[in-house]
Amino acid sequence: MEKVDFKKQLKALYGPTRSRGLHVVEVPTMRFLMIDGHGDPNAARSYREAVETLFAVAYPLKFASKTQLGRDYTVPPLEGLWWAKDLRSFAARDKDKWHWTMMIMVPDWIGPAMIAAAIETARAKKGPAALDLLRVEALEEGRAVQVLHIGPYDDEGPILARMHEHYIPDNGWVPTGRHHEIYLGDPRKTAPEKLRTILRQPVKERPGD
Repeated sequence: MEKVDFKKQLKALYGPTRSRGLHVVEVPTMRFLMIDGHGDPNAARSYREAVETLFAVAYPLKFASKTQLGRDYTVPPLEGLWWAKDLRSFAARDKDKWHWTMMIMVPDWIGPAMIAAAIETARAKKGPAALDLLRVEALEEGRAVQVLHIGPYDDEGPILARMHEHYIPDNGWVPTGRHHEIYLGDPRKTAPEKLRTILRQPVKERPGD
């Protein structure tokens, strides 16, 4: 049985190299398991519970796909949408003011009934704390600028500044949608300087151009 690895199958979206620098991708509509929250991801209990809940559902979903549909795959990486009422809180790293949606992609061949069954499996096995906050939703981003960042999360500032202050406006675009991060490494097992994170910002044509 072939095992699908989305980081390889969707390489443009999940496997960019550092040498590409800032570049443009066209992101198709995809479905995700999602949980919303607020606060410092390093300290907020709600963040930890959200991540634990997402994986508690994602793994039963993967096993159900393998056993019931004969389609195996590697669980996709954790992703996050981030925003704040005052965008200056990002530059200032004032994490208590951050809002987030943590999420894991759902393969397009998996239907609602299988997702519902995976949720009930998670409830019976672990009863994760944020299960009642979980939803399944499609995300439409379209054209986006992205870059692979290697290093600690708190060192993302300079490349994000280049993205938002130079690359996006210099190409006649404006940001639309929320800042999107894709976590290719596990911070519990990876040294901060080796963490690999895709930073993505959906864009649209600047009005009047």
